[in-house]
Amino acid sequence: MKHSLAYLTFALSLAFAVAPFFSGDFAGFASDMLPNPQINPPVQPAGYAFAIWGPIYLWLIASSIYGVMYRKDDTDWDAARLPLCISLAVGVPWLLIAQVSVIWATITIFIMAGAAIAALIRSPVQDRWWVRGPVGLYAGWLTAASFVSLATTLAGYNIGFDSYGWAIAGIIAALTVAIATYRRVESSTYIVAVVWALVGICVANGMANFVVTALAITGIVILLCVMAMQAPRTPRTLS
Repeated sequence: MKHSLAYLTFALSLAFAVAPFFSGDFAGFASDMLPNPQINPPVQPAGYAFAIWGPIYLWLIASSIYGVMYRKDDTDWDAARLPLCISLAVGVPWLLIAQVSVIWATITIFIMAGAAIAALIRSPVQDRWWVRGPVGLYAGWLTAASFVSLATTLAGYNIGFDSYGWAIAGIIAALTVAIATYRRVESSTYIVAVVWALVGICVANGMANFVVTALAITGIVILLCVMAMQAPRTPRTLS
């Protein structure tokens, strides 16, 4: 149907935002969900960092309302809407999934992150702060969160490294994806979200887990340098 993607995006954005009221908040997997309980895993940001979901929810809803009102027929918007709708559709029940199965929660959050990154890459330059802004913030946080979930799950099942080894691997993997994504599409909000997660990891670990904290700080510096180096430069003119 005509305009269906615009209205579907609005409906899913709204459903995604209200889902926590029915399924409860999430700040990490319960320790008893894993064979090797992960109590405050070092890869997980401090609890306050999850407050980023507030701006994400509100901005996605505002974006979808703007899209319905002014960009219903815009094919450039539709290119981003399709993968965004896939991500949001998986995200609506995600909190319930995360309370039942760590493995399925990890699988589904990677689907959410992949679709969100695809939406970001397809987002139009026009109306930058109505599309690329909110989708970038959403995709950036999911990039970090997906590797937090993976590292916690692997450590919890005693696969390969311990929790500190997987924290290091998870941070490196998230940085790699973040840099590759930013090279494809310049989105400051995407980098801000990943940096926000890394700051949360620093706060959670402090000096007690110095190696993890140092790696997170290094990651922040690298991401800021990548963003600065790739920023468009305005040519100087002589007056």
